[in-house]
Amino acid sequence: MQIFFSVGEPSGDIHGANLVRELRASGRDIECVGYGGPKMQAAGCELHEDLTKFAVMWFLRVLLNIHHFWRFYRRADAYFRDHRPDAVVLIDYPGFNWWVARAAKRHGIPVFYYGVPQIWAWAGWRIKKMRRLIDHALCKLPFEESWYRERGCHATYVGHPFFDETANYPLDRNFITQQKTQTGRLVTILPGSRTLEVTSNLPWFIKAAALVHQVHPETRFAIASFNEKQAKLAREMISDSSLPIEIHIGKTPELIHSATCCMACSGSVSLELLYHKKPTVVLYWVSRTAFFFQQYLRKSKYITLVNMFATDDLFAPASLLKRVTPYDPNALGADSIPFPEYVSCGDESRRIADHIIEWLADDNKLQGRIALLSKLCDQHARPGASARAAMYILATLGGSRPTVAAPHFAKQATAPAKRLPR
Repeated sequence: MQIFFSVGEPSGDIHGANLVRELRASGRDIECVGYGGPKMQAAGCELHEDLTKFAVMWFLRVLLNIHHFWRFYRRADAYFRDHRPDAVVLIDYPGFNWWVARAAKRHGIPVFYYGVPQIWAWAGWRIKKMRRLIDHALCKLPFEESWYRERGCHATYVGHPFFDETANYPLDRNFITQQKTQTGRLVTILPGSRTLEVTSNLPWFIKAAALVHQVHPETRFAIASFNEKQAKLAREMISDSSLPIEIHIGKTPELIHSATCCMACSGSVSLELLYHKKPTVVLYWVSRTAFFFQQYLRKSKYITLVNMFATDDLFAPASLLKRVTPYDPNALGADSIPFPEYVSCGDESRRIADHIIEWLADDNKLQGRIALLSKLCDQHARPGASARAAMYILATLGGSRPTVAAPHFAKQATAPAKRLPR
């Protein structure tokens, strides 16, 4: 049995590697080939191209690389024609993966989307494309299964693969001990894994840290940088500051684990913050133009994944004339939202600082937030998504009914599915 993968993001490379390992551990004769990254290659996938080198953002950068994507598409199309793999598995990376799905369907090859695009948040009109091109949608988030099924897609909730990686990550205990022996409580700053996110968000986090330091001068701060380039940017931003801020590269899990609370850019890091049960305030800073348009294009009330777990009031009215109602710290029920979040084109440093100051000053508020995160963690932050996805794919290709039991902590939106052996 041969399975073709198309994976373009570094995070997708991690999830793809876990899925490849689960498929190969099934005892079946399975060959994994296609587009991915170095982690998938190390797991046993034969790479036709390292697509993670082309993990680009924004329209102009996509256009500048369009000749590469066209070449990859033509190569995949030819491979489907000449070798006819048993299935195509797509992970994240909407845009190019739609092209791969179209080529696979043209050659009659079933398509699985593991970690479906979040079109419910920003592009609901693409549901027709999902129905036409995707045979099986394997969902990461608990509400996605019912959302896609209600719109005619064959969707199954398998859980978020991020927790497979988090549960198995070996923390640097020496580093954690070193952090805990220092004087003062630690506030960890997570400005994002992309350079554009760092340049957009970190200045406001540093300004918020200065406000926190005025009230709690004993507090320490640490910036978790993704690479040396971003660490250099952080050093330049704090060069004129007298704040007690450390900068570390490749220590994000350890800095989260060691922190009392955190400031973070919106992204998958919120799942890691949930896993470690860390009270966090989230910022996603955008340009004025982007802020104007997102008010009308955005369909989900919250941008933070963990906040999406915690609410039943997620989607905005289906009208371009009605703006989505964002998080409001003073609104009724705001305390039930795990991570205060701000999508902004302005200065939110005062509001960010106020949350951190409150958690540092009031242990009851801090512990209440931790209890809320613990409850959500018990419900959603469980490993096993990779194994469930592998079982689903193999059962489907093996002729079994293409269903899989939802994780035991998930609500059953439909009749219970036939359980596959664990």
